[in-house]
Amino acid sequence: MSIAEKSTRKCIPLESGDRLTRAEFERRYSARPDIKKAELIEGVVYVASPVHFEEHAEPHGFIMHWLWTYRLRHAGVRVGDNGTVRLDRDNEAQPDAFMFKEGGRVAQTSDDYLEGAPDLVVEVAASSASHDLNAKMHVYRRNGVREYLVWQIYEGRVDWFRLSAEGVYEAVAPGADGVIESEVFPGLRLDVPALLRGDLAAVIAAVG
Repeated sequence: MSIAEKSTRKCIPLESGDRLTRAEFERRYSARPDIKKAELIEGVVYVASPVHFEEHAEPHGFIMHWLWTYRLRHAGVRVGDNGTVRLDRDNEAQPDAFMFKEGGRVAQTSDDYLEGAPDLVVEVAASSASHDLNAKMHVYRRNGVREYLVWQIYEGRVDWFRLSAEGVYEAVAPGADGVIESEVFPGLRLDVPALLRGDLAAVIAAVG
């Protein structure tokens, strides 16, 4: 590490476990271009580790291709990849992928961030031990993310949750054909078995 890098790290720390206000989190994150992904969840900082290819990067690419296929076929929706989303005063997430309807609950701020809950959030998680299925899931539920999908790589499973009228996430089971369809985005169908076996062509073919 160079002297300049050491100086930057010493002056502007941003580490997992730090408890910060959202404003202070943004100040420190903006001052650390060396950090590619950091989130504030319930006032606690989570700085991501380096990303493995088969455990995250490639599955993430599959998800983005799936969402963009839908986006290209349907007007009035926006898709994001690792964008910063201001959810509330204590939570600023950077989801792996998300989609929302234009003119809905998500607003683009003057400094080009997003504020509000996307309609659909997707996270690629190493395992069920990840905070994607714990603290972060509770934050998404409380802020009204209507559908939440978690792909657990180690377990080889996909969990799709839908927000009920009572404000509770309910697991959505695939149909007999292994497909789950979004309620928020009609035609956004996910062939779960195809996704898990890495058959991207079949995943895309299921999208309406």
